[in-house]
Amino acid sequence: MATRAPTDVVVIGGGVIGLSIAWTAAVNGMAVTVVDPAPGRGASWAAAGMLAPVGEAYYGEEALIALNLRASREWPEFARALETASGESVGYRADGTLLVAMDPSDQAATDDVLGFHLGHGLGARRLSARECRGEEPLLAPGIKGGAELADDHQVDNRRVVDALAGACRAHRVAFSDDEASDVDGGDGDGGRVTGVTLRHGGRLAAGAVVVAAGCRSGQIGGIPEAIRPPVRPVKGITVRLRGDSRGPSLRRTVRGMVHGRSCYLVPRRDGTLVVGATVEEQGFDLSVRIGAVSDLLDDARQLVPALDEYELLESTAGLRPGSPDNAPIVGQTHVAGLIMATGHYRNGILLAPVTAYEVTRILLSGAVGLIGPDGHEEAAGQAGSAERPVKIGDRLHETSLMGAFAPFGPDRFAPAGGAGRAPLSVGDR
Repeated sequence: MATRAPTDVVVIGGGVIGLSIAWTAAVNGMAVTVVDPAPGRGASWAAAGMLAPVGEAYYGEEALIALNLRASREWPEFARALETASGESVGYRADGTLLVAMDPSDQAATDDVLGFHLGHGLGARRLSARECRGEEPLLAPGIKGGAELADDHQVDNRRVVDALAGACRAHRVAFSDDEASDVDGGDGDGGRVTGVTLRHGGRLAAGAVVVAAGCRSGQIGGIPEAIRPPVRPVKGITVRLRGDSRGPSLRRTVRGMVHGRSCYLVPRRDGTLVVGATVEEQGFDLSVRIGAVSDLLDDARQLVPALDEYELLESTAGLRPGSPDNAPIVGQTHVAGLIMATGHYRNGILLAPVTAYEVTRILLSGAVGLIGPDGHEEAAGQAGSAERPVKIGDRLHETSLMGAFAPFGPDRFAPAGGAGRAPLSVGDR
């Protein structure tokens, strides 16, 4: 089996999480290889790009809410740095989100959620139906009310992953279009990773391996059962529309509750509109069912009747990586050099910067032995390029970021005594 030239870090998975890690690590002087047959074309491509720390705040998830709020504050600087590195706009917009209720029962549910938001000091402001329509004139006359979520923003997720791929290449990140079948060296007691085996032949030697393969992270061989990430695929379908450039368009993102179903509409500056998203426990099925698309469009049209005149561009299915507690699985495992960065569920775009900072901090901490350009082990932070011109690096050791991922480490699902994990019960929030 042919072994390719050694690298400091192999990142398994080229979605928004894997690419953000690869770019941040490369900017900080590491030699990085991303293994993915289609970088940026999985769940990250199907997403809507919402940065929603308030809209995605739920009962019992207070630690995740705190992390999401911290992540949201990192996005303006991350977007600027990424645009500078890639020369491409990522469509960051900080114009807030409207939460809207369609009928009285939807209004009651919305009021309940809003009370939770306000009780936790989240940025939300109750609005009457008249005020909602004043903020967004295209809303249907029959809406019952809602709220303004000023801290919920958006990026164009497709621009983001393309910009990340460009920034990675500009910093000499290597790409393998193969798949990683196994992590090497991590399956024994006191083991240490030595690289990855590729599905179609050969292996990549590395001092560290980051598992960022989304919902397929748990399928990679060579990971000890006790720390195998218990992620599952949760299908989401989005629909992309385009309005007449001469007509009115939505001013900002709208999240609606329509007869008990959730729906969101995310406008882009190019005149397109993303409508989403379904939540389906259908395993690894990526088919797009007519019924699911019909439900989405019916709900969206009830919120914004003008959508009847929009052009249907595409419908896309993606598989979110869900974890048992809906929170990410990020951190160093008990296997030296094996780092998890998966399970981000509905918050992958939002959490990409802080996940990249946390993983890069681990790589630079000295806990991982990297491989220098001559193939010999070097201290972390010294391998790869001699220059580390990164302002991103300034974020790695901020006091407010240190420990942000402590509740979300990869060992929190490991059974006592290190025995194999019980089969995962598939369920949603």
